[in-house]
Amino acid sequence: MKAVLSIAGSDSSGGAGIQADIKTIAAHGLFAETAITALTAQNTLGVTGVAGVEPDFVTAQIDAVFEDIRPDAVKIGMVSSAAIIEAIARALARHEARNVVVDPVMVATSGARLIDDDAAVALTELLFPLADVITPNMPEAAVLCGFAVEGESDMERAARLLAEQSVAAVLVKGGHRSDSADDVLALPDGSLTWFRAPRVDTRNTHGTGCTLSSAIACGLARSLTVEQAVRSAKDYVRGALGAGMNLGKGSGPLDHMWEY
Repeated sequence: MKAVLSIAGSDSSGGAGIQADIKTIAAHGLFAETAITALTAQNTLGVTGVAGVEPDFVTAQIDAVFEDIRPDAVKIGMVSSAAIIEAIARALARHEARNVVVDPVMVATSGARLIDDDAAVALTELLFPLADVITPNMPEAAVLCGFAVEGESDMERAARLLAEQSVAAVLVKGGHRSDSADDVLALPDGSLTWFRAPRVDTRNTHGTGCTLSSAIACGLARSLTVEQAVRSAKDYVRGALGAGMNLGKGSGPLDHMWEY
């Protein structure tokens, strides 16, 4: 059985973060492993508390995984401090991790910044060079590129720029648009692929980005190409959104087991 390691924060409500990643990996028939970077107290209405994990203990978790059940792919999600990012980068480089997917969790749905400036610099300088795929949404792409990302031409420009800078495939996600849910993938050679899909009419989108990046990691673990992994992941997320699960008083979670 192929294994996928998620390095991310824990979501007490079970809809995003580590919990969403475990469900996604299990739904793909793969073995889920974790290294938790932070504990959160949250539900579908919002986050009420965050407790970070010491960088040395993040390293210890990663080492324990690689020294026994080596992962075939790695997904990196919530990493809020430069110290944790540095610890992750050192550990993954030491273990020569492959099929690394980085979901740069930088901007909340409300538009609020979730990461300090020094952590953002560490993210781009230390983790992006280790990545095979990077999955920013439009606000995150704007922060990373320094210009507004609003329409398709902006998405293409941002994807190409980030792919050139990081030498990784970059998927700029279009879920923040009101007229579509189209995403664009740029490869380091500058080539572009659009993944077109109509929007799913639902307010229950909690954990969508976590789920997509984990599903991409699952595809890479199964030896799919980047394009195949992204297409498969997008189909999976669309099905999970469209299943119509409705839990909680706010933006509820996806149905990760919709195919079962």
